[in-house]
Amino acid sequence: MAANSKRVFYVKYLAHPIFSELLAGRADVRLDRLENESSEAEAAPILAAAHAYQIGAARDELAPRFHVDADLLRRAPNLLIVSSNGAGYDPVDVEACTRAGVLVVNQSGGNAHSVAEHTLGMMLTLSKRIIQSDRRLRRDRDVNRNDLIGNEVQGRTIGIVGLGNVGRRVAELCRGLLGMTVLAYDPYLSAEEIAARGAQEAELHDLMRRSDFVSINCPLTKESRGMIGAREFALMLPHAYFVTTARGFIHDEEALLAALTEKRIAGAGLDVWSKEPPPPEHPLLQLDNVLASPHTAGVTREARQNMGRIAAEQLLGVLDGGRPPRLINPEAWPRYSARFREAFGVTPASCDREQRA
Repeated sequence: MAANSKRVFYVKYLAHPIFSELLAGRADVRLDRLENESSEAEAAPILAAAHAYQIGAARDELAPRFHVDADLLRRAPNLLIVSSNGAGYDPVDVEACTRAGVLVVNQSGGNAHSVAEHTLGMMLTLSKRIIQSDRRLRRDRDVNRNDLIGNEVQGRTIGIVGLGNVGRRVAELCRGLLGMTVLAYDPYLSAEEIAARGAQEAELHDLMRRSDFVSINCPLTKESRGMIGAREFALMLPHAYFVTTARGFIHDEEALLAALTEKRIAGAGLDVWSKEPPPPEHPLLQLDNVLASPHTAGVTREARQNMGRIAAEQLLGVLDGGRPPRLINPEAWPRYSARFREAFGVTPASCDREQRA
C-alpha cells in the first residue's frame, strides 16, 4: 500500500506521546494534528482525507465544530473510525456514526485502576471528614476535633451503578480491602455476570435505598442521561455519600445541591460536571461536604500511557482490517465493511455483536 495512504488526525491533545510513536512506526499511516483554532482552510483537507479520528480532548476542551456529529461526518466523507480516549465518548453522536457506517471505539479499561482508586479515595476522604478537617484548619483557630468525628468505611455497603471495567475494580477494592457489601445495578449484565464480578444484583431504587455509598461508574448514554435525579436522591440514607467519577449529566446537579443543602444526604464526591471545569462560584463548590476534582480520576501517568498505547494499537488493527476489541456500535459493521473495502480494496474481518463490559 502507498506510503501515508491511511490518514489519522486528532485535535489539540493525545493521551500520551506513545500514540504518535506507534503510528510513526508505520510507513503507510499519516498522523495530522489540528487545533481548536485551526482555520477551515487548514482543517478541511485533513478532514476530507481522514480515515480515522482520535479524540484526545475532553468534551468541553474540544471545539464544537470538532465534535463528531452529522456535520463533521459530511465534512469527513472518508472517515471510517472514531476513537475516543477513556471509556467515555461524549463528543460523539453514535447514532449518526452508525448511519454513516463509521465505527466508534473507546479505550475502556485503560484507566480503570486510576478511576477506581480515585473513587475509593473520595469515599475515604468523605467518610473520615478529611476535607472538612483540612478546610477548618486552614481558616479557623483552636479547631475542636470532636466536631469532626467521621465514620469507618469497613463493613459498610456500596452501591455501584455500572459494573464494567471501573465498577468491577471498585467492587474488588471495596470488598477485598474493606470487607464491604457490594450491590450493583447494571441492566446490561445478568445476575450471574454481576455475581461473577463480585457484587449482588439490585434494582436502581433498591440500591439507592440500601447503600452507605453510591458510586456512579457507567458511561453517559441516552439511557443514563439524567438517571440520578431528585427521586433517586430522595431514596438515599441520611448518612450516605454520593460519588461519581463517570460523566456529567448522569446526575442532576440541582437535585444533588438540594439534597445536600437540605441535609438529606451526608456529602458528595464529584469528579465530573455538566460544565468542565466548573466555575469557582458553582453552588456545589461552596459546600464543605462536597469533595471536588476537575475530571482527573483517570488522569495519571500510568493511565495516560496505557490509553495512548491501547488507542494506537486498536486504530492500527482496524486500519489493517481487524475487528476492534472495544467497539461501541457493532450495528455499523455491514455498511462500514463495504466502505472499508471501497477505501482499501480488502474486506475487513467479520464482526460478532459483543456484550458491553
